[in-house]
Amino acid sequence: MVFLPGYMSDMEGTKALAIDAWAARCGQAFLRLDYSGCGTSDGRFEDGTLSVWRDDALHLIERLTTGPLVLVGSSMGGWLMLLLALRLTERIAGLVGIAAAPDFTEWGFTDADRAILQTEGRIEEPSAYSDQPYVTTQAFWRSGQDNLLLDRPIAIGCPVRLLHGQRDEDVPWKIALRLAAALASDDVRVTLVKDGDHRLSRDPDIALLLETLEALAAQAAVP
Repeated sequence: MVFLPGYMSDMEGTKALAIDAWAARCGQAFLRLDYSGCGTSDGRFEDGTLSVWRDDALHLIERLTTGPLVLVGSSMGGWLMLLLALRLTERIAGLVGIAAAPDFTEWGFTDADRAILQTEGRIEEPSAYSDQPYVTTQAFWRSGQDNLLLDRPIAIGCPVRLLHGQRDEDVPWKIALRLAAALASDDVRVTLVKDGDHRLSRDPDIALLLETLEALAAQAAVP
């Protein structure tokens, strides 16, 4: 299993550590990682783009893992999860998205936001999850636009599980339904948590995530 963090997140988040502890208890091989410029990895965050971070994760997966994979993507990590699955088709045994946010450079930005990116090259906004501002660069936005997925069928045929809070103020829960409809797989299940927020990090949310992973690992026979 591989955990892919969200935007401005890292491998020390609540969900990543919970999966790590669960994997250790049950003998499940597990990789968590920081993209370049994030967490403990070298580089500047503002130099990162969706394509750069996809390639970071791809490099580590190819270098450090063997055999079938279940990718677990949180928010932006859910977008990267899909891009990686399209690159690693023969190895992917399952996907789990947690408030997956494919195409958020398309549906998450207003015309005013795009104008600021064009003129100033970046947007800074207060973050609900950090003391640091939420920064989006023009390079990241362009990379996102180059990797849009929801406007066409997504050729992923493995089992997919999508968990999404209906009180998510960052990624509308209907994105999960759009993604489910776009995926080629018939084995797609969407679980909506009525009182769940974007992070889905409360104890019941973590329990749901681990139950989902355990069932999918058993179905996919991931070592």
